[in-house]
Amino acid sequence: MEERISESKKQERVDTLDQWKLEDDKFIVKRYRFKDFLKGIEFVNRVAEYSEDIQHHPFISIDYKMVTMKLTSWNAKGLTELDIECADKYDEFYKQITY
Repeated sequence: MEERISESKKQERVDTLDQWKLEDDKFIVKRYRFKDFLKGIEFVNRVAEYSEDIQHHPFISIDYKMVTMKLTSWNAKGLTELDIECADKYDEFYKQITY
């Protein structure tokens, strides 16, 4: 089981991410905007495949050209390094799709 990031390090770790925000002290959240609906779906599909591979799944909300990702680790009851790694990976997928 992943170990939860300590309270003293949590914000510091979130601050290393690009525009991710800490929410309710146990989630990290980011909204991604796409030029069209299908690019957003392509992004979600990449995230879904990756999430299945590593067995760590985000909350995903699709609102036309806006996709919101929300991460936490239920077993650890909060944020873990795996959540931080996933956030970085999602940002990488976004760059690949939009550039």
